[in-house]
Amino acid sequence: MVIRSEYPDIEILDVPIHDAVLGRAAEYGDRPALIDGVTGKEITYHQLDAMTRRMAAAFAELGVRHGDTIALYSPNTILYPVVFYGATRAGATVTTVNALYNAAELAKQLKDSGARFLVTVSVFLPVATEAVAGTSVEEVFVCDEAEGFRSVLELLGTKAPEPVVEIDPANDVAVLPYSSGTTGAAKGVMLTHRNIGTNIVQAEASINVAPGERIIAILPFFHIYGLTVLMNLPLRLGATVVVLPKFDLQQFLTVLQDHKINRAFVAPPIVLALAKHPAVDGVDLSELKYVTSAAAPLDGVLAEACAKRLGLHAVLQAYGMTELSPGTHAVPQDEVDPPAGAVGKLFPSTEMRLVDAEGNDTEVGEIWIRGPQVMKGYLGRPAETEATIDRDGWLHTGDIGRVDERGYLYVVDRLKELIKYHGYQVPPAELEAVLLTDDRIADAAVIGVADADGHELPKAFVVPMPGVTLTEHDVIAYVAERVAPYKKIRRVEFIEAVPKAASGKILRRELRAREASA
Repeated sequence: MVIRSEYPDIEILDVPIHDAVLGRAAEYGDRPALIDGVTGKEITYHQLDAMTRRMAAAFAELGVRHGDTIALYSPNTILYPVVFYGATRAGATVTTVNALYNAAELAKQLKDSGARFLVTVSVFLPVATEAVAGTSVEEVFVCDEAEGFRSVLELLGTKAPEPVVEIDPANDVAVLPYSSGTTGAAKGVMLTHRNIGTNIVQAEASINVAPGERIIAILPFFHIYGLTVLMNLPLRLGATVVVLPKFDLQQFLTVLQDHKINRAFVAPPIVLALAKHPAVDGVDLSELKYVTSAAAPLDGVLAEACAKRLGLHAVLQAYGMTELSPGTHAVPQDEVDPPAGAVGKLFPSTEMRLVDAEGNDTEVGEIWIRGPQVMKGYLGRPAETEATIDRDGWLHTGDIGRVDERGYLYVVDRLKELIKYHGYQVPPAELEAVLLTDDRIADAAVIGVADADGHELPKAFVVPMPGVTLTEHDVIAYVAERVAPYKKIRRVEFIEAVPKAASGKILRRELRAREASA
């Protein structure tokens, strides 16, 4: 059975993303669009619009043309949107890069995306300069200042004319984030201007951001969740986005209080801190009206504990994935009694099926989604695209869900092997590949296991080489030197053999059963 949204269909937004977001900038004028939560520096809507146009002119002067790719490797800054929308105005695709990546991981994305230029910050230069060797990157720029590198502020001083670029919103790729999908290595997710612009409008049905509302941007802009709900959505609707480069609880609480933040989009670890950490006591959060959690499952009991402590009617949830631009569900903010643990109701113009292993509709099954937010596909990977989006346009999420009588979706399990560590995607196959480069390891497999708080973390099952003495610390340290911090192995168990099918595929279900019985 096809489940359809209870909301009226929306009109597809067939305009470039910079126009979708900044088309009302003149209306918002001198209202602060972005505030640096650390320094207090501000960019008004009028300035933001003008800066993105100058940025586009600078990129065009550098030779950027329609269809080129620009990599943005940076923590959250108030210049991040300037670079992003400036690049799309110049006709480029922006590939957003995880700020935690090491040089090897960054280089892999630069090569795969074919990026011509890289924009970063000075503190990231050691990684960035190592990564660009052997790639198509022609020059590295910084958002702040660094000797020997041109800055974004310098580029903004160009006298070149703003380029006139014809953009096809339905086919031109605006942003190329990287996702592991349901399994395997990270792949470039081609999201068109229509995909992400329309998804903003879809989100407006249940996330009613008001002009002048203050939102804290603590989730990274490089993640599609942060890009959509902390950048595109609030800037389209005239809110003020207070930007922080990383999560530090005390700084986060101080900004919530001092800037009188009205709305916070977060991930489950922040909900946990708000619910339990003693630092929250004594902080004036009376202006905070809405907290929404997404990117990973949130326990209903924890959500209720957080809401009670903060004096909110509920901690809301939302659901989606990078391949869906990313949103498909959200708990409406005006819902008086949202059910605990539900991730929301279907966005407008979105259809869903729950399907069993044989492809039949069922009450509890894999979540399939169809709608205008479904990605164009994986860059250069037609087979993976066809395995994810079927011929009828249904995207197979790999998540298992059920729907209650009120139309709320609950995500109850995952088919996919991907581990969600504090909202970050950790592909087991990638960690297994790293482990097998260690001469001391004969075989290895990785699964996600729960910690004391119910959060998922990577655990390695390792078969040492004969006669080798190997400790848990040895394994953890070896992997930690070769991957981003969130991908690190957190637990290790030594076993005699990795269970595998005749085809050679790792039988993770047997490892999960072993873990459950331990």
